Amino acid sequence: MKHILFAMAMLAALSACGEKPQALQTSKRDASAYTGTGKAFVNKDWKQGDKASWESHLKARNQYGQNDYTRMN
Repeated sequence: MKHILFAMAMLAALSACGEKPQALQTSKRDASAYTGTGKAFVNKDWKQGDKASWESHLKARNQYGQNDYTRMN
């Protein structure tokens, strides 16, 4: 009985060794968010690479889209 429990415990302990690492694979790790992705599917008012435009859009989205106090009225 002890041998069966020991074998099951060893199998359970070794089962985690086969898991593959789950690292994030991206091509632009060091790029800032305002530089964009190079794709055409972005907001029409925002120009990729323009930091001031990125910050103003982010501020507007946070103030009016995610602020519960402004949405209650």
